Amino acid sequence: MTQDAAFLVFLVFCGGMAAQWIAWRFHLPAIVLLFGLGLVLGPGLHILHPSTLIGPLFHPIVSLAVALIVFEGGLALDFRQLSVAGEGVIRLTLVALPINWILGSAAAHYVGGLAWGPSCLFGSIVVVTGPTVVLPLLRQAKLKPRIAAFLRWEAIVNDPVGAILATLVLEILLMKPNEGTSIYFTEMMPHLLISMIVAIGLGIGGGWSVKQLFVRDLMPETLKMPLLLTLALAVYGLGSLFMDGAGLMAATVFGMALANMRVPGLGELQRMKESLVVLIVSLLFILLTADLHRVVLARLSWSIFALTLAMIFIVRPLGIYLATLRSGLSWNERIFVGWIAPRGIVAAAVAGVSGIRLSEAGFASSEFVMPAVFALIAATMLLHGFSLTPLARKLKLTLSNVPALAIVGANPWTRNMAEVVVKAGTPVTMVDTAARGLVPAKRAGIPVLHAEMLSDAGAESLEELPADYLIAATPDAIYNGMVCAHLAPHFGRARVYQVSPGLKKLDEYRGLSRDARGKLLGEPAWNFTLLDTLYQDGWRFVALPVTPETEVQLSRRVEDRLDFLTLRPGGGIMIHSAEEGRDAPPAVEEVIISMVPPRPNVQQVTTSPQP
Repeated sequence: MTQDAAFLVFLVFCGGMAAQWIAWRFHLPAIVLLFGLGLVLGPGLHILHPSTLIGPLFHPIVSLAVALIVFEGGLALDFRQLSVAGEGVIRLTLVALPINWILGSAAAHYVGGLAWGPSCLFGSIVVVTGPTVVLPLLRQAKLKPRIAAFLRWEAIVNDPVGAILATLVLEILLMKPNEGTSIYFTEMMPHLLISMIVAIGLGIGGGWSVKQLFVRDLMPETLKMPLLLTLALAVYGLGSLFMDGAGLMAATVFGMALANMRVPGLGELQRMKESLVVLIVSLLFILLTADLHRVVLARLSWSIFALTLAMIFIVRPLGIYLATLRSGLSWNERIFVGWIAPRGIVAAAVAGVSGIRLSEAGFASSEFVMPAVFALIAATMLLHGFSLTPLARKLKLTLSNVPALAIVGANPWTRNMAEVVVKAGTPVTMVDTAARGLVPAKRAGIPVLHAEMLSDAGAESLEELPADYLIAATPDAIYNGMVCAHLAPHFGRARVYQVSPGLKKLDEYRGLSRDARGKLLGEPAWNFTLLDTLYQDGWRFVALPVTPETEVQLSRRVEDRLDFLTLRPGGGIMIHSAEEGRDAPPAVEEVIISMVPPRPNVQQVTTSPQP
């Protein structure tokens, strides 16, 4: 590889990670930043041309990367979700897809001015809502489980189905006139059915093989991750030998099989694959966008602009409306799903290959298929990427519009903390394995969850509740650490805390490993026994408002006040921890949640501040 090529690879990797970090830091849709970066490096500055740099291997590499993405997406498709969102999922994957294809083809012909052949191809390509776009957006938004399941299943299941549909449409369009329509029934349909059966068989067979190897301990830990990636690529390659698009179906079914066969030890590996997929998505969005030629962009016209608007504002909403008639979906859910439909990498890859083949066959207006698809991809990423969370909040489809707290361990002092935090305007959920400890919290109006947090059911139940931060505060320090380590991938390791497992000084080398626990809640000396004893001696939690008069007093650390949390205006939460260094001084309008002796010498808040 030349020095220039090495520099461009470095630029793409660093640019992708920088875009992801900026998106996380400022709560922006990462896909929009990645798409914009690709446009700047490619058609804009004209310094990155992936297909020229990599050569004929570029599109096969993209296809393999997409296979890993749909495989990882298949791991998120648990059939237990269908008990909650079954009807909606079925309608979005089986009913809405053909309706959207028909409406999209008609829009391409009558609005975009494309001939019927390219119009049908365009309609088949854009029926998909890419998981490369939808899944990152779902990670950022706190949607209710039901509506999140709708979008997740539609994106992952429709991706391979849409690719197969586009391949089938392309083959029909490329049929020779003397072949007649009989070939459709004698060759094409049987070939399609066989390819789908083979793809499903490859996916299920691969999942069953992995389970046998893992259950019987026939695979060392160091080889489990490489095995899964290799099998995902293998089933994709074998499926693609039968039919374009069948490989994506095989990779998706392989992931679904692993998710529903309850393969032991898959949780840790799945988190590693999620990180890998984030990197792959970042690179693909930049490379595919950068590979756009200015000639393609020059073909953008008012008719393509009108077609894009028709697809977003008419075709998708109308298709979802027709597909969900007399269904159990609420009006809010139907409006939301009818609007949110970002297209992604699979649509771009299929358009790039299919459009070229159709142009080579001499179809009129086929050269406009690719720019029309990319115009729709760009528009949906911008519009849906920025509007998903605000619209979900407007339609009341989010779990919570402000950060919320989950406390594991229902005992007298944690219940007292929860009551004070709730009165101060921050949502709290109390969690415990014993129902008896949750009864007083429930009577006080605090949401409760009776579940084991180390079980899959408990972790899934917690995901359905508004919780952004977690505090593990049971008497068992080891259990607290296990809960934090188990739920760290969901909350983020920086947002899980536990009561100190040590006495006065935390020994990070001989004591409980940092990887096996959460951050300290407060100081190392504030262990469960101390806090429980203080509560028995009459100490109680209070909410202390920071005002110009109390700002200086509350900024001082005193022995008769234990500061645990700071609630910021607008709903922000800061949990105090000795492992984060000295806390920033309190600011006016903030509220400090502290534990104080029976007679506190500072003014307590009397009204709940508005979040």
